[in-house]
Amino acid sequence: MKLLSRPLRCAALAFLAALAPVDSGFAQSNAGCTIQLVGGTGRQVLRCRPGITITTEAGASVTLLDRDRNGTVDAARLRSKAILVDAPRGGFEVLTPQAIAAVRGTRWAVDVAGTRTSVFVVEGSVAVTRRDRTHGVTLGAGEGVDVDPSSEPLTVRRWGRARATALLARLGQ
Repeated sequence: MKLLSRPLRCAALAFLAALAPVDSGFAQSNAGCTIQLVGGTGRQVLRCRPGITITTEAGASVTLLDRDRNGTVDAARLRSKAILVDAPRGGFEVLTPQAIAAVRGTRWAVDVAGTRTSVFVVEGSVAVTRRDRTHGVTLGAGEGVDVDPSSEPLTVRRWGRARATALLARLGQ
């Protein structure tokens, strides 16, 4: 698998896989992130300080945020498709139209499809709430939750192998 990169030059970074030209070289942005295009797949691997790696599905609509303006990314806004996050404990969130997923562990996937957000934990644990911060749950490894526009409490489920494998395959895992 050949990795290609393109420098990014702003603190709040917007990524659209369809618009990112394939370029050679490797550079670091002002937000402490680098982007690598995974040749021939449309996926991107974003590496940000302090030790955060985000893999985006081809065509995912993701904006990285530096909410405290300290020069490092502390959240991602995901509007469509899926991302896989590998982050150290504490301080990183993924915001979607339906949910907020906050790191309590290390590795998890978030998928936005229509009016539903699905969160799956590969390892560690992740806290998930509705956008209004109600009905929170904490997911452990192998568990997932689907968040829709309803106001019902969230239900944690152990994901079957087929569902987990299908999502992770979209992210090159």
